[in-house]
Amino acid sequence: MKVAHTCHGNQDFVCYIYTFKVWVATVELRHLRYFVAVAEEGSLTNAAERRLHTAQPSLSRQIRDLELEVGVPLLERQARGTALTAAGRTFLDHARLALLQVDAAGEAARRAAQPEKRAFTIGFLAGQELVWLPEVLRILRDEESDIEITLASQSSPELAGALMRGKVDVAFLRREKDAPGIAFRSLIREPLVAVLPADHRLAAQEAVRIQDLAEETYISPTRVAPALKAVIENYAAKSGVVLRPEYDAENTSSVLSLVTSTGGVTLLPLYVKLMLPASVVIRPLQGDVPTIELVLGYSRSNTSALLKRFLARADHLIASVAKLDAHFMSAP
Repeated sequence: MKVAHTCHGNQDFVCYIYTFKVWVATVELRHLRYFVAVAEEGSLTNAAERRLHTAQPSLSRQIRDLELEVGVPLLERQARGTALTAAGRTFLDHARLALLQVDAAGEAARRAAQPEKRAFTIGFLAGQELVWLPEVLRILRDEESDIEITLASQSSPELAGALMRGKVDVAFLRREKDAPGIAFRSLIREPLVAVLPADHRLAAQEAVRIQDLAEETYISPTRVAPALKAVIENYAAKSGVVLRPEYDAENTSSVLSLVTSTGGVTLLPLYVKLMLPASVVIRPLQGDVPTIELVLGYSRSNTSALLKRFLARADHLIASVAKLDAHFMSAP
């Protein structure tokens, strides 16, 4: 609903407050959250079912209300989902920033209400803690023995968001593009490998061609992994291959379960070998093997003295992990 109001005389400040209240009354935070979810999922149905747990017709009404208030179309309805308009792409950046600011304000308020305590939160791309956590804990204990350490295991985009909101001090993740205020330090580059059922015909080969995977049931591991998606798509395009996923997995555990249950195949970074069940194997790829970078991320605005000391030992961390797991970068 549009509300017109005209300021008179010296009422500029009062008028501003009035306009702001009208905006808040008509565009609520839930409108922004709904819009961001639809934009990221690329589908009203997927956003309603997977992210928002609401009915799709109700979500459609909320999006229409938001578009009416903003005054321009933000989404284009297509045969296979939705796409952002030019106005929608611009609005998405501002909506994300607004939600981040609200979350950060809430987190700051909660911290201010708690007694002062020595705490440090570390985020890991799910599965990477198997590689890095022992040495991370040793370094932190060396730097400050009396500290409460919290671990968070999430997808890379979720970790980037947690860093921006101040909920995580440092994270092992991919180099996410939409992460304002976050600094990244390179750790390693991991080769991609083919992931197969142990009894698959390709498992008998020492190395696998991507062309062979195109003929198999392909499981996409990239629904919440944009950095990995870009690497795989670029690799397939250069190889002249089109990978048509029959399944779209939420996380690495789901990928491995689908490989076992469907007999399908996929591509994942090498660290997955630390998570393999007996029913699944990995094989190197032939030719020019693609790699994906793992980075250490932190907020530039984080003033934690422990964070600064931890970052100063990042090179030592990389060297120590390489010694402890010298076989990590070699596929079996």
